[in-house]
Amino acid sequence: MGCSLVATLKDVARKAGVSIRTVSNVVNDYPYVTAEVRERVKAAIEELQYQPNLSARYLRKGHSQLLAFAIPDISNVYFSEIANAIISAAATRYYTVLIDHTQGKRDNERAVLKGLTPHLIDGVILSPLALEPEDLQPRVGSVPVVLLGDRIYDVPYDHVTYDNVSAARTATQHLIATGRRRIAALGMQETNAHETETSRLRLRGYTEALTQAGLPIDPHLIIRGLPVYSRGTGARAMRYLLSLDEPPDAIFCFNDHLALGVLRAVYEAGYCVPEDIAVVGFDDIEDSRYAVPALTTIAPDKERIGDLAVAFLLGRIHGTRNGPPERVEVPCHLVIRESTMKR
Repeated sequence: MGCSLVATLKDVARKAGVSIRTVSNVVNDYPYVTAEVRERVKAAIEELQYQPNLSARYLRKGHSQLLAFAIPDISNVYFSEIANAIISAAATRYYTVLIDHTQGKRDNERAVLKGLTPHLIDGVILSPLALEPEDLQPRVGSVPVVLLGDRIYDVPYDHVTYDNVSAARTATQHLIATGRRRIAALGMQETNAHETETSRLRLRGYTEALTQAGLPIDPHLIIRGLPVYSRGTGARAMRYLLSLDEPPDAIFCFNDHLALGVLRAVYEAGYCVPEDIAVVGFDDIEDSRYAVPALTTIAPDKERIGDLAVAFLLGRIHGTRNGPPERVEVPCHLVIRESTMKR
């Protein structure tokens, strides 16, 4: 009976023409390797199909090679796409990501921090909705944490986010530039009887754009009290807006799920997009590109979010990132598609 040969660190080092320590530095994503050497080692790893011995590494270093990503809404495609970016970024660094669904509830978000012990995971990437600052204070034995999202906490953790106000202002300004004057805002979401930070920031960008253009802010065109960002919620809100004595001629939706529901309701009512009503979403999920008409939307750089979150977290885990915590804003840009383009 034959036996299969399993590549070792020594084999990779010989193939790449470097030391075993250099291969180990690349495998562990340490910064002590030049870009040219790192690529050469990665090529050798791929050619030899080298697989790190994770069990031995855990015993030797005390690292499980597992990260957790806790998200508030698993049905929201935006979070699925962020998860894909995080999983890909982690995989290139030989880490596996576990997904935890918190439903945006404070108890569930706290459980992620308390229940997933260092014996199971090395660190947490968390997108919190309901946590309070006291929940996020570091404790003895707690794992490193990187925050995502729009709530800003005065806690010693790195935070990856983007400028919601500027992005919402850009979306609204685009609608104004197309000649729209009665622009509705759909997305004031409430959790635990409080409006979310995301919705407050996006409303602020919307109102700033109207004010700068000299347009009135009509409270009847601002839909509040949404329980969730879903297609159904968007469709119901649009039916209400169409029932007004003066319906809107455009609508800025605070996420793409809402916008997709809006498109359906407008179609069912016999109106046309964008001729009668222009629609802009937020998040640039894959569905937005294949809607009919294709949806104009704000596109955050999801790949950058995932890569930064993983890099920051592993830097804290391995001790290569020792400075004060940072809050980094990734870029967003407007993607103009059929839902605002006159045909």
